[in-house]
Amino acid sequence: MSESNPGGLDLVPSPRVDPASKSVVASIRGEIDLHNSPELRGTLLELLTKHEPKRLVLNLSQVPYMDSSAIAVLVEALQKIRKSGGRIFLTDLQPRVKGLLEIARLDSIFVVAKDEAEALAKK
Repeated sequence: MSESNPGGLDLVPSPRVDPASKSVVASIRGEIDLHNSPELRGTLLELLTKHEPKRLVLNLSQVPYMDSSAIAVLVEALQKIRKSGGRIFLTDLQPRVKGLLEIARLDSIFVVAKDEAEALAKK
């Protein structure tokens, strides 16, 4: 996988792109809230536009908290990738984030995987 870091943003330090499998794997770090969700939005939409992946794997192991603005960003990215038949996989969820997704019933529209390897192995 090649390295690509659009804009050098700290929220998504080094996304990995695998053109052969049309996958982008990105680790997101830090709390995602109203103050930095626009940065996350810009980064994710840029990755989707530039690479047109069929699979976007977001490792959330370093995200202890996200608010509704972060959820809105994830849903917008999901809508964009679905237009081209792609899916978003969320991995390594911390308990607080997993609970938020479950309460909002968003764990049924995103593919939740234990880790990146599981996400990349899923059909």
